[in-house]
Amino acid sequence: MKTGTSEGPKNQETDQPNKLWQLEQVVTRNGLGATQSASKTAQEEKEEWNSARTKGGEASPEPGEKRCKKVLNEMIMGQILSRENLKAAYLMVKANDGAPGVDGMSITELKEQVRKHWDTLERKLQAGEYQPAAVRAVEIPKANGGKRTLGIPTVLDRLIQQAIHQVLSPIFEEGFSEQSYGFRPGRSAHDAVRAAQEYVKAGKRWVVDIDLKAFFDQVDHDKLMHLVGQRIRDKAVLKLIGKYLRAPMQRAERKEARSKGTPQGGPLSPLLANIYLDPLDKELEKRAVSFVRYADDIAIYASSQRSAERIKESVIRWLSKELKLEVNRAKSGAGPTEQSGLLGFRIDQEGQIEIGEKAIQRLKERVRELWDALQGKTSEELRQQWKQYISGWWNYFQLAEQRREIESLSGWIRRHIRKCFWQRWHGSQGREKALRRLGIRGPTLSLAKCTRGAWRMAAHYVMQKALSNRTLQRYGFIIPWQDATAN
Repeated sequence: MKTGTSEGPKNQETDQPNKLWQLEQVVTRNGLGATQSASKTAQEEKEEWNSARTKGGEASPEPGEKRCKKVLNEMIMGQILSRENLKAAYLMVKANDGAPGVDGMSITELKEQVRKHWDTLERKLQAGEYQPAAVRAVEIPKANGGKRTLGIPTVLDRLIQQAIHQVLSPIFEEGFSEQSYGFRPGRSAHDAVRAAQEYVKAGKRWVVDIDLKAFFDQVDHDKLMHLVGQRIRDKAVLKLIGKYLRAPMQRAERKEARSKGTPQGGPLSPLLANIYLDPLDKELEKRAVSFVRYADDIAIYASSQRSAERIKESVIRWLSKELKLEVNRAKSGAGPTEQSGLLGFRIDQEGQIEIGEKAIQRLKERVRELWDALQGKTSEELRQQWKQYISGWWNYFQLAEQRREIESLSGWIRRHIRKCFWQRWHGSQGREKALRRLGIRGPTLSLAKCTRGAWRMAAHYVMQKALSNRTLQRYGFIIPWQDATAN
């Protein structure tokens, strides 16, 4: 089974913990499910878009609640191509930024592309004749080793996918399970962990971890399109989604045809993943088991080991038969909740939320990387990258109720900061000057000539006086879970 915990929910384009992980925030959504922009340029962007796209799809989409009830809507494409929906989609794609696709086009070039070719694009989309471009393969390292392949669409295809997502999402949202938390409006990883905590407090202290092997590469296209077609009957939309699923993956100069899978990297991928796994949610609900699912992270809670083992084997068989998904048995299993983990956290036998072991280990790795004296960055750049990382990290992991382990790392982290500066001061003269600037006087300045290793010197009382906890805090080298006066 899984030991320790995962590092946290992943961002599809970076394989880093998801940005709700970094600065998790509540966002408001309009009737189409698109995030409302609060930036000063939002209105300007809308006005620019109006001038770029001058015709087609003028009718405003129906209110989200009414549209949800018309689940077999056969006129979805008109809503997707409406002016308001496309403006919202453009703002979302622009905000997410991201790398160019196979055509090399940037976000800033997209408006001109639309201005020149929108009439043709709209006609092709309405007629079901539009052909998406290939997706650009990008391999990124996984936190636990190995590599993950992302499929990056062109910015034009990201715009169209986002527009589709905004209209389809509220239609499917109505039917999704209450136990599904990933990539859904108004829900977060924290909500999933709190739900799991309630199960444990209720006495369900055994957990079944289901690890889907390369889930995004296994998705069966026929099964997925059948599930989409149960709610969407617009043939042009279904045809377009099918084309996005089959869009080839381009690696260097070679294109690879795809007959299954929905590559991570596009705006539609999270919604399609939830649609594909919704039958699993319904099956677990029918069995009246306690579970939470965040995208392809699945945790099922039971009152005994025997029950947990039985559930595990049954669910593995069901996934293989009904969804054609393979489970990684080496990473799946059933065991006590404190030996497992969920989205970077673990829950002890008493139901207290703790930071998971893997998340702590990854934090330590990042501390070593961020305070490497050989980076060639200014002190200001070092400070800013540290504040950005550690503030985001703590914004996510402060959900933990048991914090002894992270609090015990505070001194170790500060020692790395002091070690970095000791090395950057370069030689006895540079170190003496720096120590004087930090208020060190008298015989203790002879420390500047010491030839001991930097890690050892970082623990010396003179360095701790020069770069005291209070001094580090004052200059922005923060430890967010501790008070500025902590020793």
